[in-house]
Amino acid sequence: MIGRLIDGRYQIRSRIARGGMATVYLATDLRLERRVALKIMHGHLADDSQFKSRFIQEARSAARLGHPNVVNVFDQGQDSDMAYLVMEYLPGITLRELLQEHRVLTTEQAIDIMEAVLSGLAAAHAAGIVHRDLKPENVLLADDGRIKIGDFGLARAATANTATGAALLGTIAYLSPELITRGIADTRSDIYAVGIMLYEMLAGEQPFRGEQPVQIAYQHANDTVPTPSTKNPKVPVELDELVLWATAREPDQRPRDARAMLEQLRETQRLLETAPDRGAQRTATQRTVPQRTAVLSALTRSFGASPTSETQVLAPRSRSRTGPVVADSATTLARKTQRRRAKGFWLFGLVVLLAAMAGGTGWYFGSGPGSKVLIPELTGETVAAARAALTGMDLAVAPETASAYSTEVDEGLVVGTDPAQGVPVVKGGSVTLIVSGGPQPLPIPKLVGLSEDDAIKAVEEAKFTPEKSRTQFSSSVKEGVVIAAYGADDVDLTKLETYGEKQPVTLLVSLGPIPDVSGMSLAQAKDFLSSKGLIGAEAGQEYSSTVDKGHVIRGVLKGSGPAKPGSTIDLIVSKGIEQVKVPDVVGKKWSTAKQALLDKGFKLNYPAFYDFGGGESFYVTDIDPDGGSYANKGSTVTVTADFGRPNGNG
Repeated sequence: MIGRLIDGRYQIRSRIARGGMATVYLATDLRLERRVALKIMHGHLADDSQFKSRFIQEARSAARLGHPNVVNVFDQGQDSDMAYLVMEYLPGITLRELLQEHRVLTTEQAIDIMEAVLSGLAAAHAAGIVHRDLKPENVLLADDGRIKIGDFGLARAATANTATGAALLGTIAYLSPELITRGIADTRSDIYAVGIMLYEMLAGEQPFRGEQPVQIAYQHANDTVPTPSTKNPKVPVELDELVLWATAREPDQRPRDARAMLEQLRETQRLLETAPDRGAQRTATQRTVPQRTAVLSALTRSFGASPTSETQVLAPRSRSRTGPVVADSATTLARKTQRRRAKGFWLFGLVVLLAAMAGGTGWYFGSGPGSKVLIPELTGETVAAARAALTGMDLAVAPETASAYSTEVDEGLVVGTDPAQGVPVVKGGSVTLIVSGGPQPLPIPKLVGLSEDDAIKAVEEAKFTPEKSRTQFSSSVKEGVVIAAYGADDVDLTKLETYGEKQPVTLLVSLGPIPDVSGMSLAQAKDFLSSKGLIGAEAGQEYSSTVDKGHVIRGVLKGSGPAKPGSTIDLIVSKGIEQVKVPDVVGKKWSTAKQALLDKGFKLNYPAFYDFGGGESFYVTDIDPDGGSYANKGSTVTVTADFGRPNGNG
C-alpha cells in the first residue's frame, strides 16, 4: 500500500498501526496539501455489510462531535473494494504506550488525562453517542500536548438499551458487567471503562487478570473492582472512591454520564490541591470503613446515585499449623548412617561432578559463548536503529548491507536480515542487514492510444497497480482511448522508461469531443450536458437570424485547460431576430438614403440605374416598409426614386 494513491487524492506514505478491523496509514491529502491519518478497512471484511456499516458509523459519529478532545474525521469514501476514513493526524503516542513505558502515572498526570478523556466523552454523550470501546489504545497523546479520543467504530446511539448484537464488542478488560451479562450498553457502560482506565493509570495494572478472556469477563461480572491504593499506597482516598463509583457493578450506582463524572473529577482535583500533605494519613493496609463510606456517599449524593452497600474491609486472616512429628531413635539413625556411609562418599562425588558438568553446560549454552538469541523483527527500522538493536543482543552486524527490492518497505529502511527473523544465532554471531531498495524498477508498456480495457490489462501484466481512471473531453482523441498515464504524485509515465513494481498507475481516458448543444432549448442543453457529467450555465444572449429565440446558439468551455467531468460549459442563448427601426429617407438623395438603410442592416430592392452617376441624380419618393416602422434586421426594403429633385426641382 505504501505509495498508493487512494481515490485520486490521498497518497499513502507509511503505516501507523494495524487493528482488528482496519489498518491506519500516514497519508498526504494532495488536494489540500496536508498530512492525514488514512484508516482502510481490511480487505477480508469489505464484503461484510455489518463491518462496513460500523466503519461508516465511525465517520458519522465522530463527524457529529467536532470537539477538541475527539479526533476529527475529514472524509469517508470507497476506492474500488476498499472502504476508508480520512482522519486528523496526531503525531505522538497512545495512552497504552505511555503506560508501557512508565506503568504508574502520578495523581496529577492521571487527572489531566482523565479530564481530557471525560471532556471528549461528555460531548459524545451529549450528542447521544455511546463509544463502547474506550481503552488506552484509543486515547491519543499528541506531541503538542493535545489529548483526544479516537476510534468510534463501535459507537451507537445512546438509547436506554443499546444492544451489542450477537457477539460482545470492545476489549474484554474494559467491558462493563451489563455488557458481559446482558449485552446492553449505555453512557454508564462508557463510565465503567473510564473507571478501569483510571485504576490502571494509578495502580500500574488492570484490576482483573486471567489466562483466558472468559476468566477476566467472569471477574468483571461478579467481583468488585478494588481500590488502586491496594497496589499504590500513594493514591489519595478521593481518587480511590472515584474509581469505586465509576466501576460499581450496578449501572444505577455509577455517574449517569461523562459530564457528571467530569464535574466530580474537577471537584476532587480542587480538594487535592487545597488539602495538606496526605502521605502520613494513610498506608496500604490502614483503610477504614467510615472514610470509604463517607466519601462514596458524598459522590453519590452529588449526582443522584446510591452508594454501594458493599463497604466491608476484610482483615488479614492468620494461619497456624499443628500436627504430629515422627522422630527416629538415635540408635536407628546411627545404624542407617553406617550402612550408607560407604557408598555415600562416591555418590556425593558423582553428584558434585554431574552438577558441575550440568552447570557448566547450562552456563555455556545459557549465558556463555554457546548461548543463542533469536533474530528480532526489524522490518521498517532504520539501519542505525537495527544495528543498535542487534548490538545490544551481543550480535555482530556485518559492516556491509545487502539490498532487496520491496513494495512494502520504504527505500533505505530495513526489509529483513540474514539469518532471517526468528532464527536462533549464537551470541557473537554475524548478522547482515538487508535494506530496501524500494519497488523493483520495471519497463513501462505503451499505454497512450490503447482502449481503456487494453491499457488496464497492460498495466496489470507489467506488474503495476491500476487505479481508478480519470477522464476528460478531447476533440482529437476518440472516446474510450487513453490520452496519458500518470504514476504516484502525478508523474507523467510517458516520460519515464521504468517504474516501481506494484506502484499506482492512473490512466487519463478520452470522453470524445465536448457535446454540441447548438439549436437545443436552454433546458434541453443543460439536461444533455448533465448526462455527460458537465454543467451547463447560461452565460449571455445574442440576436440570431438562424436560431430560434430561447435556444442555444453555441456552448463554450468556461476557463482554461481541458474539459473534464464537472467542468462548466457557458451557453450563449438566442434572442431571436433583431427588430430595427426603418430610417425615414423619403425626399433624400439616393446615395444618402441607400447608405442609411445599409447601415441599419437592411437588404435593398431597387432598379440598378438608380446608381448611375453615383446615385446623386435620384431622390427617394417611397420605401416599403414605411420609414419609422420596425422590421427584422437583414430583411429587404423596397425603394422607389425619381430623377431630379422632387416638387419639380429637378
